Amino acid sequence: MDTTADKQGTPAVAIGVRGLDVGFGDRLILQNLDLDVYRGEVLGFVGGSGTGKSVLTRAILGLVPRRAGRIEVFGRDLDGLGKDERRALEQRWGVLFQHGALFSGLTVRQNVQVPMREYLRISQHLMDELALLKIRMVGLDPDAADKYPSELSGGMIKRAALARALSLDPDILFLDEPTSGLDPIGAAEFDELIGTLQKTLGLTVFMVTHDLDSLYSICDRVAALAEKRVIAAGPIEELLASDHPWLRAYFHGKRARQLDPARIQAG
Repeated sequence: MDTTADKQGTPAVAIGVRGLDVGFGDRLILQNLDLDVYRGEVLGFVGGSGTGKSVLTRAILGLVPRRAGRIEVFGRDLDGLGKDERRALEQRWGVLFQHGALFSGLTVRQNVQVPMREYLRISQHLMDELALLKIRMVGLDPDAADKYPSELSGGMIKRAALARALSLDPDILFLDEPTSGLDPIGAAEFDELIGTLQKTLGLTVFMVTHDLDSLYSICDRVAALAEKRVIAAGPIEELLASDHPWLRAYFHGKRARQLDPARIQAG
């Protein structure tokens, strides 16, 4: 993790959420939620199915409205930004949506170029060169550039979607269940790719996941969502030692794998 910090030694906050309420109709999904994502870290965000993990991501991105609370990104209150300021900030984050969310009628190259067309004013030739660079960066062969999503395997779809998320050289990468649907080998390879890109590019990564292996292998900290709020956030060994009933069930329940303390200590 990037150790960038203030004079008191506190890590710099890339995303700060305070008192967040999000609901749909009569149902409140998130209530009085607080969370900090530190600059240069990989934060794993876990919680039960349907508890609002993806909703939080979409609230930060402005894709779902919030009823209360404040969200700051790089110290900027999102509510106080004008249109141009908001567009400039949006260029600093990339998103890999669950299941990839590629446009089925576009090739991989064209999918990667979508954010470029939205935010940049550059020639088609330069867009083609940049798209190929991103495609290679995520471990896809160049010939994948002209394939359509229907011609790709599940792992290739994830990598193509990641290339699109990286198209504008973001500072923050949002990942929504990035290893969902992948076999164990493919999931481990994707985790390794994320870890390598994070270190190489200095990314801040906010990763919604249910994959315990991902938490152990690449996350600097883990935040847990239950009871409509973040009930714990810290290094995984702190959550493993917690007596909170949900954390005990999640990390030590019947479906949880046996943990190797030495592996956890080694990171």
